[in-house]
Amino acid sequence: MPRLSDSMEEGTILRWLKSDGDPVRRGEPLVEIETDKANMTYDADQDGEVEIIAQEGQTLAIGQPIARIRAPGEGSADPSGSGRGGITSGPAPSAVAQEPVTAPTPVRSDGRGTPEAKRIKASPIARRIAAERGVDLRALTGTGPGGRIVRADVEAAGASSAPAQEEEARAPAAPAAPAQVPGAGEVERAKGEVSSQELTRSQQVIARRMAESRATIPDFVLHAEIDMEECQSLREQLKQLGADQPPPSFNDMLVKASALALREFPRVNGSYRDGRFELHSRVNVGVAVATEDGLTVPVVLDADRKSLGEIARASRALAERVRTGVITPPELSGGTFTVSNLGMFGIKRFSAVINPPQAAILAVGAIEPRPAVRDGAIEARRLMEVTLACDHRILYGAEAARFLARTRELLEQPLALTL
Repeated sequence: MPRLSDSMEEGTILRWLKSDGDPVRRGEPLVEIETDKANMTYDADQDGEVEIIAQEGQTLAIGQPIARIRAPGEGSADPSGSGRGGITSGPAPSAVAQEPVTAPTPVRSDGRGTPEAKRIKASPIARRIAAERGVDLRALTGTGPGGRIVRADVEAAGASSAPAQEEEARAPAAPAAPAQVPGAGEVERAKGEVSSQELTRSQQVIARRMAESRATIPDFVLHAEIDMEECQSLREQLKQLGADQPPPSFNDMLVKASALALREFPRVNGSYRDGRFELHSRVNVGVAVATEDGLTVPVVLDADRKSLGEIARASRALAERVRTGVITPPELSGGTFTVSNLGMFGIKRFSAVINPPQAAILAVGAIEPRPAVRDGAIEARRLMEVTLACDHRILYGAEAARFLARTRELLEQPLALTL
Protein backbone atom coordinates (compact mmCIF):
# COMPACT_ATOMS: atom_id res chain seq x y z
CA MET A 1 0.00 0.00 0.00
CA PRO A 2 1.69 3.20 -1.15
CA ARG A 3 1.62 6.45 0.81
CA LEU A 4 -0.39 8.79 -1.41
CA SER A 5 -0.76 11.76 0.94
CA ASP A 6 1.13 13.25 3.87
CA SER A 7 -1.60 12.26 6.37
CA MET A 8 -2.46 8.83 4.93
CA GLU A 9 -2.17 5.87 7.33
CA GLU A 10 -4.13 3.22 5.42
CA GLY A 11 -5.92 2.79 2.11
CA THR A 12 -8.76 0.75 0.63
CA ILE A 13 -8.55 -1.15 -2.66
CA LEU A 14 -11.51 0.16 -4.68
CA ARG A 15 -10.92 -1.54 -8.02
CA TRP A 16 -8.19 -3.46 -9.76
CA LEU A 17 -7.65 -2.25 -13.32
CA LYS A 18 -5.69 -5.41 -14.18
CA SER A 19 -6.54 -9.05 -13.53
CA ASP A 20 -4.26 -11.61 -11.92
CA GLY A 21 -1.64 -12.67 -14.46
CA ASP A 22 -2.19 -9.73 -16.83
CA PRO A 23 0.88 -8.07 -18.37
CA VAL A 24 1.52 -4.50 -17.28
CA ARG A 25 3.98 -1.82 -18.32
CA ARG A 26 5.61 0.78 -16.12
CA GLY A 27 3.38 3.86 -15.77
CA GLU A 28 0.24 1.96 -16.76
CA PRO A 29 -2.78 2.41 -14.38
CA LEU A 30 -2.91 -0.57 -12.05
CA VAL A 31 -5.37 0.01 -9.20
CA GLU A 32 -7.80 2.57 -7.76
CA ILE A 33 -7.17 3.31 -4.07
CA GLU A 34 -9.33 5.25 -1.61
CA THR A 35 -7.21 7.40 0.71
CA ASP A 36 -8.11 9.77 3.52
CA LYS A 37 -8.28 12.68 1.06
CA ALA A 38 -9.29 11.36 -2.35
CA ASN A 39 -9.62 8.37 -4.65
CA MET A 40 -6.50 7.94 -6.74
CA THR A 41 -5.27 5.68 -9.52
CA TYR A 42 -1.87 4.15 -8.75
CA ASP A 43 0.42 3.26 -11.66
CA ALA A 44 2.72 0.26 -11.99
CA ASP A 45 6.35 1.08 -11.20
CA GLN A 46 7.87 -1.59 -13.47
CA ASP A 47 7.13 -3.97 -16.37
CA GLY A 48 5.96 -7.53 -15.73
CA GLU A 49 2.92 -9.63 -14.85
CA VAL A 50 0.47 -8.74 -12.09
CA GLU A 51 0.05 -11.04 -9.10
CA ILE A 52 -2.81 -9.65 -7.00
CA ILE A 53 -2.45 -10.12 -3.24
CA ALA A 54 -5.06 -7.75 -1.70
CA GLN A 55 -8.63 -8.02 -2.94
CA GLU A 56 -11.11 -5.26 -3.72
CA GLY A 57 -12.69 -3.84 -0.57
CA GLN A 58 -9.72 -4.62 1.66
CA THR A 59 -8.28 -1.87 3.86
CA LEU A 60 -4.54 -2.11 4.52
CA ALA A 61 -1.96 -0.09 6.39
CA ILE A 62 0.84 1.74 4.58
CA GLY A 63 3.55 -0.74 3.54
CA GLN A 64 1.42 -3.89 3.46
CA PRO A 65 1.58 -5.78 0.14
CA ILE A 66 -1.27 -5.34 -2.32
CA ALA A 67 0.32 -6.92 -5.41
CA ARG A 68 3.54 -8.23 -6.89
CA ILE A 69 4.93 -7.45 -10.34
CA ARG A 70 6.82 -10.55 -11.44
CA ALA A 71 8.87 -11.29 -14.52
CA PRO A 72 6.88 -12.92 -17.35
CA GLY A 73 6.52 -16.67 -16.76
CA GLU A 74 8.02 -16.49 -13.28
CA GLY A 75 4.97 -18.04 -11.59
CA SER A 76 3.06 -17.10 -8.48
CA ALA A 77 4.80 -16.53 -5.17
CA ASP A 78 1.70 -17.90 -3.40
CA PRO A 79 1.85 -21.74 -3.44
CA SER A 80 -1.92 -22.01 -3.00
CA GLY A 81 -2.49 -19.85 -6.06
CA SER A 82 -5.17 -17.93 -4.22
CA GLY A 83 -3.37 -14.61 -4.42
CA ARG A 84 -4.28 -13.90 -0.78
CA GLY A 85 -1.24 -15.10 1.07
CA GLY A 86 1.93 -13.22 1.90
CA ILE A 87 4.90 -13.25 -0.43
CA THR A 88 6.83 -16.47 0.10
CA SER A 89 9.59 -16.13 -2.45
CA GLY A 90 11.65 -13.25 -3.75
CA PRO A 91 12.79 -10.24 -1.75
CA ALA A 92 10.26 -8.70 0.65
CA PRO A 93 9.74 -4.93 0.17
CA SER A 94 10.08 -4.28 3.90
CA ALA A 95 9.50 -5.84 7.29
CA VAL A 96 6.02 -4.40 7.51
CA ALA A 97 5.19 -5.86 4.11
CA GLN A 98 5.35 -9.38 5.61
CA GLU A 99 2.51 -8.74 8.05
CA PRO A 100 -0.66 -10.69 7.26
CA VAL A 101 -3.22 -8.91 5.10
CA THR A 102 -6.30 -7.89 7.06
CA ALA A 103 -9.64 -9.34 6.07
CA PRO A 104 -12.15 -7.14 4.26
CA THR A 105 -14.22 -5.01 6.61
CA PRO A 106 -17.94 -5.93 6.61
CA VAL A 107 -19.06 -2.41 5.72
CA ARG A 108 -17.34 -2.72 2.37
CA SER A 109 -18.54 -6.14 1.29
CA ASP A 110 -20.92 -4.61 -1.26
CA GLY A 111 -20.38 -6.90 -4.20
CA ARG A 112 -17.90 -4.66 -5.95
CA GLY A 113 -15.86 -7.71 -6.88
CA THR A 114 -18.48 -8.81 -9.43
CA PRO A 115 -18.10 -7.70 -13.05
CA GLU A 116 -21.46 -5.91 -12.93
CA ALA A 117 -20.55 -3.96 -9.80
CA LYS A 118 -17.19 -2.94 -11.24
CA ARG A 119 -18.96 -1.07 -14.02
CA ILE A 120 -21.14 0.91 -11.62
CA LYS A 121 -19.95 4.50 -11.21
CA ALA A 122 -20.59 5.47 -7.60
CA SER A 123 -18.83 7.54 -4.95
CA PRO A 124 -17.32 5.64 -1.97
CA ILE A 125 -19.88 7.10 0.46
CA ALA A 126 -22.71 6.11 -1.88
CA ARG A 127 -21.38 2.53 -1.97
CA ARG A 128 -21.09 2.40 1.81
CA ILE A 129 -24.62 3.72 2.46
CA ALA A 130 -26.01 1.35 -0.18
CA ALA A 131 -24.34 -1.60 1.56
CA GLU A 132 -25.70 -0.51 4.96
CA ARG A 133 -29.26 -0.03 3.69
CA GLY A 134 -29.36 -2.94 1.28
CA VAL A 135 -29.86 -0.71 -1.78
CA ASP A 136 -28.94 -2.27 -5.15
CA LEU A 137 -26.72 0.24 -6.95
CA ARG A 138 -27.53 -1.41 -10.29
CA ALA A 139 -31.14 -0.22 -9.95
CA LEU A 140 -30.19 3.44 -9.49
CA THR A 141 -29.64 6.26 -11.97
CA GLY A 142 -26.80 8.55 -10.94
CA THR A 143 -27.29 12.31 -10.84
CA GLY A 144 -23.60 13.13 -10.24
CA PRO A 145 -21.01 14.14 -12.85
CA GLY A 146 -20.97 11.70 -15.76
CA GLY A 147 -23.92 9.75 -14.33
CA ARG A 148 -22.05 8.90 -11.13
CA ILE A 149 -24.24 7.65 -8.27
CA VAL A 150 -23.86 9.97 -5.27
CA ARG A 151 -25.07 9.92 -1.69
CA ALA A 152 -28.35 11.71 -2.46
CA ASP A 153 -29.29 9.03 -5.03
CA VAL A 154 -28.86 6.23 -2.48
CA GLU A 155 -30.71 8.11 0.25
CA ALA A 156 -33.60 8.83 -2.11
CA ALA A 157 -33.81 5.13 -2.99
CA GLY A 158 -33.75 4.25 0.70
CA ALA A 159 -36.57 6.69 1.41
CA SER A 160 -38.75 5.10 -1.29
CA SER A 161 -38.48 1.71 0.43
CA ALA A 162 -39.48 3.16 3.81
CA PRO A 163 -43.19 2.05 3.60
CA ALA A 164 -42.15 -1.61 3.32
CA GLN A 165 -39.83 -1.22 6.26
CA GLU A 166 -42.58 0.42 8.31
CA GLU A 167 -44.94 -2.48 7.52
CA GLU A 168 -42.30 -4.90 8.71
CA ALA A 169 -41.82 -2.85 11.86
CA ARG A 170 -45.53 -3.17 12.66
CA ALA A 171 -45.25 -6.97 12.96
CA PRO A 172 -46.08 -8.32 16.45
CA ALA A 173 -43.13 -8.33 18.77
CA ALA A 174 -42.45 -9.93 22.12
CA PRO A 175 -43.68 -7.77 25.02
CA ALA A 176 -40.98 -5.67 26.56
CA ALA A 177 -39.90 -6.33 30.11
CA PRO A 178 -41.29 -3.80 32.61
CA ALA A 179 -38.95 -0.99 33.54
CA GLN A 180 -37.14 -1.38 36.82
CA VAL A 181 -37.49 2.32 37.65
CA PRO A 182 -40.62 4.41 36.98
CA GLY A 183 -40.01 6.69 34.02
CA ALA A 184 -37.01 4.71 32.74
CA GLY A 185 -36.52 5.11 29.01
CA GLU A 186 -38.26 8.49 28.86
CA VAL A 187 -34.99 10.22 27.97
CA GLU A 188 -34.40 7.89 25.02
CA ARG A 189 -37.99 8.22 23.78
CA ALA A 190 -37.71 12.01 23.99
CA LYS A 191 -34.94 11.90 21.38
CA GLY A 192 -37.04 9.92 18.92
CA GLU A 193 -35.50 7.31 16.66
CA VAL A 194 -31.69 7.34 16.78
CA SER A 195 -29.67 6.10 13.84
CA SER A 196 -25.93 5.55 13.73
CA GLN A 197 -23.79 6.75 10.83
CA GLU A 198 -20.26 5.58 10.23
CA LEU A 199 -17.69 8.24 9.35
CA THR A 200 -16.10 8.21 5.92
CA ARG A 201 -12.33 7.98 5.78
CA SER A 202 -12.16 11.72 5.10
CA GLN A 203 -14.41 12.50 8.07
CA GLN A 204 -12.30 10.24 10.32
CA VAL A 205 -9.18 12.18 9.38
CA ILE A 206 -10.90 15.55 9.90
CA ALA A 207 -12.14 14.45 13.33
CA ARG A 208 -8.72 13.18 14.38
CA ARG A 209 -6.81 16.22 13.14
CA MET A 210 -9.23 18.74 14.63
CA ALA A 211 -9.13 16.94 17.99
CA GLU A 212 -5.34 16.93 17.76
CA SER A 213 -5.36 20.66 17.00
CA ARG A 214 -7.55 21.57 19.94
CA ALA A 215 -5.71 19.26 22.34
CA THR A 216 -2.14 20.22 21.44
CA ILE A 217 -2.11 23.78 20.04
CA PRO A 218 -2.31 26.72 22.48
CA ASP A 219 -4.00 29.18 20.14
CA PHE A 220 -5.07 32.80 20.26
CA VAL A 221 -7.13 34.86 17.82
CA LEU A 222 -6.92 38.36 16.38
CA HIS A 223 -9.83 40.21 14.73
CA ALA A 224 -9.62 42.92 12.09
CA GLU A 225 -12.00 44.85 9.87
CA ILE A 226 -10.99 45.48 6.27
CA ASP A 227 -12.40 48.10 3.90
CA MET A 228 -13.03 46.27 0.60
CA GLU A 229 -14.22 49.25 -1.48
CA GLU A 230 -10.98 49.44 -3.46
CA CYS A 231 -11.03 45.68 -4.07
CA GLN A 232 -14.56 46.03 -5.44
CA SER A 233 -13.38 48.82 -7.75
CA LEU A 234 -10.39 46.77 -8.91
CA ARG A 235 -12.60 43.77 -9.57
CA GLU A 236 -14.91 45.87 -11.75
CA GLN A 237 -11.94 47.15 -13.77
CA LEU A 238 -10.56 43.63 -14.26
CA LYS A 239 -14.02 42.46 -15.29
CA GLN A 240 -14.12 45.06 -18.06
CA LEU A 241 -10.60 44.21 -19.25
CA GLY A 242 -11.23 40.48 -19.48
CA ALA A 243 -14.78 40.18 -20.78
CA ASP A 244 -14.33 36.53 -21.80
CA GLN A 245 -12.88 35.49 -18.41
CA PRO A 246 -14.53 35.77 -14.97
CA PRO A 247 -12.68 38.32 -12.82
CA PRO A 248 -10.73 37.22 -9.74
CA SER A 249 -12.99 36.74 -6.72
CA PHE A 250 -12.53 38.51 -3.40
CA ASN A 251 -11.24 35.19 -2.06
CA ASP A 252 -8.57 35.12 -4.78
CA MET A 253 -7.49 38.60 -3.63
CA LEU A 254 -7.35 37.34 -0.05
CA VAL A 255 -5.14 34.43 -1.10
CA LYS A 256 -2.79 36.77 -2.98
CA ALA A 257 -2.66 39.37 -0.19
CA SER A 258 -2.01 36.79 2.53
CA ALA A 259 0.64 35.10 0.36
CA LEU A 260 2.54 38.37 -0.09
CA ALA A 261 2.30 39.05 3.66
CA LEU A 262 3.46 35.51 4.46
CA ARG A 263 6.62 36.16 2.47
CA GLU A 264 7.35 39.12 4.76
CA PHE A 265 6.50 37.21 7.98
CA PRO A 266 8.06 33.74 7.61
CA ARG A 267 6.97 32.46 11.02
CA VAL A 268 3.31 32.78 10.04
CA ASN A 269 4.23 30.54 7.10
CA GLY A 270 6.08 28.11 9.37
CA SER A 271 5.37 25.21 11.72
CA TYR A 272 6.16 24.23 15.30
CA ARG A 273 7.53 20.69 15.48
CA ASP A 274 9.21 18.87 18.36
CA GLY A 275 10.48 21.95 20.13
CA ARG A 276 11.78 23.81 17.07
CA PHE A 277 10.54 26.21 14.40
CA GLU A 278 10.35 24.99 10.80
CA LEU A 279 10.35 27.83 8.26
CA HIS A 280 9.25 26.94 4.74
CA SER A 281 10.82 28.40 1.61
CA ARG A 282 7.58 28.07 -0.41
CA VAL A 283 4.30 29.87 0.28
CA ASN A 284 1.47 27.40 -0.38
CA VAL A 285 -1.99 28.64 0.57
CA GLY A 286 -4.78 26.14 1.20
CA VAL A 287 -8.33 27.19 0.29
CA ALA A 288 -11.08 25.45 2.29
CA VAL A 289 -13.87 24.01 0.09
CA ALA A 290 -17.09 22.54 1.53
CA THR A 291 -17.87 19.01 0.27
CA GLU A 292 -20.48 16.33 0.80
CA ASP A 293 -18.29 14.62 3.40
CA GLY A 294 -17.09 17.72 5.25
CA LEU A 295 -14.21 19.97 4.28
CA THR A 296 -11.44 19.62 1.71
CA VAL A 297 -8.48 22.00 1.44
CA PRO A 298 -6.79 22.06 -2.00
CA VAL A 299 -3.54 24.01 -2.12
CA VAL A 300 -2.47 26.88 -4.39
CA LEU A 301 1.27 26.26 -4.64
CA ASP A 302 3.68 29.23 -4.69
CA ALA A 303 0.80 31.68 -4.29
CA ASP A 304 3.21 34.54 -3.61
CA ARG A 305 4.78 34.08 -7.05
CA LYS A 306 1.56 33.62 -9.01
CA SER A 307 -0.27 36.55 -10.55
CA LEU A 308 -3.80 37.34 -9.39
CA GLY A 309 -5.16 35.86 -12.60
CA GLU A 310 -3.16 32.65 -12.16
CA ILE A 311 -4.46 32.29 -8.58
CA ALA A 312 -8.04 32.81 -9.81
CA ARG A 313 -7.70 30.13 -12.49
CA ALA A 314 -5.94 27.69 -10.14
CA SER A 315 -8.53 28.19 -7.38
CA ARG A 316 -11.48 27.64 -9.75
CA ALA A 317 -9.91 24.51 -11.21
CA LEU A 318 -9.10 23.06 -7.78
CA ALA A 319 -12.59 23.77 -6.40
CA GLU A 320 -14.17 22.11 -9.43
CA ARG A 321 -11.95 19.05 -9.05
CA VAL A 322 -12.94 18.80 -5.39
CA ARG A 323 -16.68 18.99 -6.17
CA THR A 324 -16.46 16.41 -8.97
CA GLY A 325 -14.38 14.05 -6.83
CA VAL A 326 -11.32 13.94 -9.08
CA ILE A 327 -8.92 15.91 -6.86
CA THR A 328 -5.62 14.09 -6.27
CA PRO A 329 -3.61 13.82 -3.02
CA PRO A 330 -0.70 15.94 -4.36
CA GLU A 331 -3.18 18.79 -4.94
CA LEU A 332 -4.21 18.55 -1.27
CA SER A 333 -0.72 18.42 0.20
CA GLY A 334 2.04 20.86 1.07
CA GLY A 335 -0.08 23.70 2.47
CA THR A 336 1.73 26.19 4.74
CA PHE A 337 -1.26 28.46 5.52
CA THR A 338 -5.04 28.23 5.10
CA VAL A 339 -7.83 30.66 4.17
CA SER A 340 -11.36 29.63 5.19
CA ASN A 341 -14.19 31.79 3.85
CA LEU A 342 -17.80 31.51 5.05
CA GLY A 343 -18.80 34.95 3.84
CA MET A 344 -20.98 33.51 1.05
CA PHE A 345 -23.26 32.10 3.78
CA GLY A 346 -23.74 35.50 5.39
CA ILE A 347 -21.43 34.73 8.33
CA LYS A 348 -19.94 37.97 9.67
CA ARG A 349 -17.21 36.54 11.90
CA PHE A 350 -15.99 33.12 13.04
CA SER A 351 -12.88 31.41 14.40
CA ALA A 352 -11.42 28.52 12.42
CA VAL A 353 -9.47 25.57 13.84
CA ILE A 354 -5.77 25.56 12.92
CA ASN A 355 -4.79 22.79 10.53
CA PRO A 356 -1.68 21.22 12.11
CA PRO A 357 1.23 21.58 11.64
CA GLN A 358 0.46 25.02 10.15
CA ALA A 359 1.01 28.05 12.37
CA ALA A 360 -2.17 29.96 11.51
CA ILE A 361 -5.48 30.04 9.63
CA LEU A 362 -7.41 33.08 8.37
CA ALA A 363 -11.21 32.97 8.78
CA VAL A 364 -13.09 35.34 6.46
CA GLY A 365 -16.59 36.74 6.94
CA ALA A 366 -19.11 38.40 4.64
CA ILE A 367 -18.54 41.71 2.84
CA GLU A 368 -21.39 44.02 3.81
CA PRO A 369 -22.17 47.74 3.50
CA ARG A 370 -21.73 49.21 6.98
CA PRO A 371 -21.42 52.72 8.38
CA ALA A 372 -17.82 53.88 8.59
CA VAL A 373 -16.09 57.19 9.33
CA ARG A 374 -14.08 58.50 6.38
CA ASP A 375 -12.58 62.00 6.28
CA GLY A 376 -14.66 62.95 9.31
CA ALA A 377 -17.98 61.91 7.72
CA ILE A 378 -20.07 58.76 8.14
CA GLU A 379 -20.70 56.86 4.93
CA ALA A 380 -21.58 53.33 3.83
CA ARG A 381 -18.49 51.24 3.02
CA ARG A 382 -18.02 47.60 2.03
CA LEU A 383 -16.43 46.13 5.14
CA MET A 384 -15.26 42.61 5.89
CA GLU A 385 -14.25 41.03 9.19
CA VAL A 386 -11.39 38.52 9.38
CA THR A 387 -10.11 36.42 12.27
CA LEU A 388 -6.56 35.07 12.45
CA ALA A 389 -6.11 32.01 14.69
CA CYS A 390 -2.45 31.50 15.66
CA ASP A 391 -0.33 28.78 17.27
CA HIS A 392 1.15 30.63 20.27
CA ARG A 393 4.16 28.28 20.34
CA ILE A 394 5.56 29.86 17.16
CA LEU A 395 3.61 33.12 16.80
CA TYR A 396 3.39 35.93 19.32
CA GLY A 397 0.83 38.70 19.42
CA ALA A 398 2.87 41.54 17.92
CA GLU A 399 4.17 39.57 14.92
CA ALA A 400 0.74 38.10 14.18
CA ALA A 401 -0.79 41.59 14.44
CA ARG A 402 1.77 42.99 11.99
CA PHE A 403 1.03 40.18 9.53
CA LEU A 404 -2.71 40.85 9.75
CA ALA A 405 -2.14 44.61 9.38
CA ARG A 406 -0.02 44.02 6.26
CA THR A 407 -2.72 41.79 4.76
CA ARG A 408 -5.30 44.51 5.42
CA GLU A 409 -3.02 47.17 3.88
CA LEU A 410 -2.64 45.11 0.68
CA LEU A 411 -6.41 44.64 0.37
CA GLU A 412 -7.20 48.30 1.04
CA GLN A 413 -4.62 49.34 -1.60
CA PRO A 414 -5.03 46.36 -3.97
CA LEU A 415 -3.05 47.62 -6.96
CA ALA A 416 -0.05 45.92 -5.31
CA LEU A 417 -1.83 42.59 -5.88
CA THR A 418 -1.57 43.03 -9.64
CA LEU A 419 2.19 43.64 -9.75
